[in-house]
Amino acid sequence: MENAIEIVDFESPELDVYARLSEGQLLNRHEPEKGLFVAETPYVILKALAGGCEPVSVLAERGVSKKGAAEVAAACGADVPAYVSDLDVLKKITGFNLTRGMLCAMRRPRPRSLDDVLHNARRVVVLERVMNPTNLGAVFRSAAALGMDAVLLTPGCTDPLYRRSSRVSMGAVFQIPWAHLGGGDWIEELKARGYRTAAMALADDSLPVDAPELREVDRLAVVLGTEGDGLRDETVAACDYTVKIPMFHNVDSLNVAAASAVVFWELRPR
Repeated sequence: MENAIEIVDFESPELDVYARLSEGQLLNRHEPEKGLFVAETPYVILKALAGGCEPVSVLAERGVSKKGAAEVAAACGADVPAYVSDLDVLKKITGFNLTRGMLCAMRRPRPRSLDDVLHNARRVVVLERVMNPTNLGAVFRSAAALGMDAVLLTPGCTDPLYRRSSRVSMGAVFQIPWAHLGGGDWIEELKARGYRTAAMALADDSLPVDAPELREVDRLAVVLGTEGDGLRDETVAACDYTVKIPMFHNVDSLNVAAASAVVFWELRPR
C-alpha cells in the first residue's frame, strides 16, 4: 500500500481499536455516535465502504494482495492512515492471523429506523435472540442471496457488525437493510404494518414450509429463534403461522443458519 505507515510502537493508541478494545468497547453503548467496528478481508471492507461506512484506519500485512490493497486504498482515500507490518508482528497485535491480511476500523453507521428498513419490504426476517456471530452472519448471507428484503433483530441478538458476523456474511450485513426491534410487542407492530408472521418451530399443527398458502402471502415476516432453544413459546403463540421444514431419518431440526437458507428459498417473493 502506498504511503503506508510502518508499525514501530505496539502501544500506539492508534492501534487500540485492533489490539486492545473488545467488541463491546468498540460498540460504545454509552456514546453510540463514537462507536466503531472492525471489518476484515479486502472483500468485506470494500462491501462496507460501498455501503457508505466511513473508514478510520487500515491495518495490513506487508505483501497483502496488491489488487486488494490497491482497491481498499483507492476506496478509503489518501487521508485514511494505513498501518503495515510483517505477519509475525501483526499476530502479536491482533491475537490471531489476519484473515487475508487486512483489517479496517470504521465508524458505526447511524441506526436505521423501522420505517426506513421496512419501506417496500415484502419478505422480512426476524431473528429472536440469535447470539452466535457465525450463525447470524450466515443468516444475513442467505437472506441477501435468497430474496429477503430486510432483517430485524430482537434484544439479545449478537451485533451484525462484529468482525466474525460481517466476515461470515461476506459483507451482506452492509447490503441488506436491518434494524433493531425494541423490547415491546414487535409482533403486533409488524401485524399493524400489514405483515403476516410465520414462526419457524416444530409443532403438531405446523405447516410445511412449502405450503402454497405461505407463498401467496404478500407481506410475510419469517421468525427464527436462538440456537438450541428456538423461539419462545409466547412468540410462537402470537404468530399467524407455525411453520416447519419436514425432516427425514429421525433428524429433528437443522442449525438456524442451514434452516434459514431452506426457508428463505421456499418463501421468497414470487
